[in-house]
Amino acid sequence: MSALIAVENRGKGIVLITLRQPERANALSLALLVDLQRVLRETVEREPRVLLFRGEGENVFCAGADLKERVKMTEAEVRRTLSFIRATIEAVAAVKQPTIAAMNGHAFGGGLELGLACDLRVVGATSLYGLSETSLGIIPGAGGTQRLARLIGLGKAKELIYTAARISGKEAERIGLAEKAVPQEKVVEEALQLAGKIAEQGPIAVQQAKQAIDAGYDLDLQTALTIEQLAYERTLSTKDRLEGLRAFQEKRKPHYKGE
Repeated sequence: MSALIAVENRGKGIVLITLRQPERANALSLALLVDLQRVLRETVEREPRVLLFRGEGENVFCAGADLKERVKMTEAEVRRTLSFIRATIEAVAAVKQPTIAAMNGHAFGGGLELGLACDLRVVGATSLYGLSETSLGIIPGAGGTQRLARLIGLGKAKELIYTAARISGKEAERIGLAEKAVPQEKVVEEALQLAGKIAEQGPIAVQQAKQAIDAGYDLDLQTALTIEQLAYERTLSTKDRLEGLRAFQEKRKPHYKGE
């Protein structure tokens, strides 16, 4: 565990990663980003089944870029920092295991972009969420313009980004930005329950399903179906597939090992 990132094994292959800079609203400072990239590499190497991200504190998941740090930077330093933020969030998006953002408080700018890079999002019903960069004279620069549009549709994404709107978690669930909106104090619990359901399934199958969905989403149907077929093929020779069939025949829960 680092000073700015905590890693907890919650059983069943579920790993909870916590941003630990509550006095700065868990902002994406350079130090936090360095720690997050390292922790992410180390965690993925241990082959977890599900990764969760949360923010320490009661009110904020992640406030986005550390503006107090940013205001002291030259233009060249800002460019390098933005590149580092983008690389960190891309590393989250590239994780082969399912990822869940347990957004237990407000999330703006890069904080919401971190959530968008995860597969699933659980939010606080009354917390606020938004890509607010245009209010600062810039635009989302860590995938927000692309991932939000793919998630909720072109027009709604443009509306939220153009106006720098901040919407409630309940509204985020309604428009498809989040999968679940629950009372803020229940966010992590709800996300862990969701992770538990995922962790019970065949881990190789879940990873291949993620690969097929992500790789095929923007392609024409026939190409996407070919990607699905290749992903399916990767599950056929696994011990997990045989275990699933045996468990079905024996009317018991399967015990998957990711083999």
